[in-house]
Amino acid sequence: MAACSGSRGWEVDVEDAAAGTERSLGGAGVAVLLGQESGRPAPCCPHGPTLLFVKISQGREEGRRFYACSACRDRKDCNFFQWENEKVSEARLSAREEVNRSCQPSLSHRQNVERYKQFVLLPLSKRKFCQECQQLLLPTEWGKHAGHQVLSDLSIAHLQRPSQLLCPLKNKKTNAQYLFADRSCQFLLDLIIALGFKRVLCVGTPRLHELIRLKASREQESSVKSLLLDIDFRYSQFYTEEDFCHYNMFNHYFFGGEAAHEICRKFLHQEKGEEVILVTDPPFGGLVEPLAFSFKKLIATWRETQQEDHSSKELPIFWIFPYFFESRILEFFPSFSMMDYQVDYDNHALYKHGKTGRKQSPVRIFTNISPSMIVLPVEEGYRFCSVCQRYVSSGNQHCEICNSCTSKDGRRWNHCFLCKKCIKPSWIHCNTCNRCALRGHTCESARAGCFICGGAGHKRSTCPNLSVTKSAGKADRNQRLKKNKNIKMDTVKRSYVKHATFSRKKIKNKKKKNTLSC
Repeated sequence: MAACSGSRGWEVDVEDAAAGTERSLGGAGVAVLLGQESGRPAPCCPHGPTLLFVKISQGREEGRRFYACSACRDRKDCNFFQWENEKVSEARLSAREEVNRSCQPSLSHRQNVERYKQFVLLPLSKRKFCQECQQLLLPTEWGKHAGHQVLSDLSIAHLQRPSQLLCPLKNKKTNAQYLFADRSCQFLLDLIIALGFKRVLCVGTPRLHELIRLKASREQESSVKSLLLDIDFRYSQFYTEEDFCHYNMFNHYFFGGEAAHEICRKFLHQEKGEEVILVTDPPFGGLVEPLAFSFKKLIATWRETQQEDHSSKELPIFWIFPYFFESRILEFFPSFSMMDYQVDYDNHALYKHGKTGRKQSPVRIFTNISPSMIVLPVEEGYRFCSVCQRYVSSGNQHCEICNSCTSKDGRRWNHCFLCKKCIKPSWIHCNTCNRCALRGHTCESARAGCFICGGAGHKRSTCPNLSVTKSAGKADRNQRLKKNKNIKMDTVKRSYVKHATFSRKKIKNKKKKNTLSC
């Protein structure tokens, strides 16, 4: 996982936390607007083109639109902000470009590749890595890092596992990196090989990328290739431009420009017998909409590279994400289904294999590959359901009424005859809310539906009243702008009159003073 936004309070019901990006406490929130820019290219911050957002409140018109960073949710990490129709002066544009340049890495990818070639030629005793600066050190640079914590005697084995050498970024709102545990990583690779894929596009999955390369270096018969797209530029110290592209998955931005985009395009070119699969592990705190938007652009690039007509064919994808985002993912990729396999991480306190109950990892694999083709490890308790024609976890019992294995979190769910669906074992049916909810919940806080009309069954973006609200909101904004302009002109006018009156009084007093002195 390349980056993450926001903290995770798993003590509360996590599914409520993922009910949608258009909802927050107090009935207000922020929505991202994709493909609705006003004809002009979006302004750029150090993380590439920004995204267009709008503040929304339930039952009210849209707020003013603005551009903000696609990757950082905390303005302390990236303070870019601009109103949609704001006129930016040349001086401010120049200052912004200077800030963007200053935030770029001091060394280019190509320079890092050249440094790596020099580094591997050094004897073992001279191969050093600065843990504080997260940088491979050449002998001429040792003096600058005196007093820093430095690792010495780096073997080729160390250099082949950079995710173990680099410190995971820990800022929860921007770059909280959680890396696959060896169990999950090995399972993914074995599954990819069993399904017959020869090329793996790793989007934010550095540990899978290095395991594929490690297998290729050890086994001559291994023919699986990999390309890593990741926002963490530190990996450019270990991989060539053909193996790693500096990439922001929230705005589909290649920092290396058209040259990097062309590398990705060539990799996606599917030759005979070389099936391609995209494997991604996005930040859980990120918005689903921009992620889906970027993945669809990668799918479009893949289709462009095909010699035959693949307009009806889909690029195989493994999207690794928490189970409670299922409805959001299916909104953009209806052909996806969720596997029961629990993905765990090395450096996460909760996402560990072997935990039970609510402490189990909520991370799953969403894919457009037929579930019947994906074999889960029986030794870990997974079993094949002959009715559903897929592997499920041991606690996921088949419901005869729903005619499906309904559990999402690994526990056995119970069927509610009133709601006509299976629910979590910790939920009960509430007659006041007329739905199932946690025991001891507050009925007044029943989940609201659409942000505009409050109705259930649809989101704000598909509300039939959206166009009416937009028109009303636009008229209201124009009225407010006109009012503000009149107030401003009135203020300037009063200020001018006041200044003129003061000047006349000053001249009159001066004349009076001169008369008295005479």
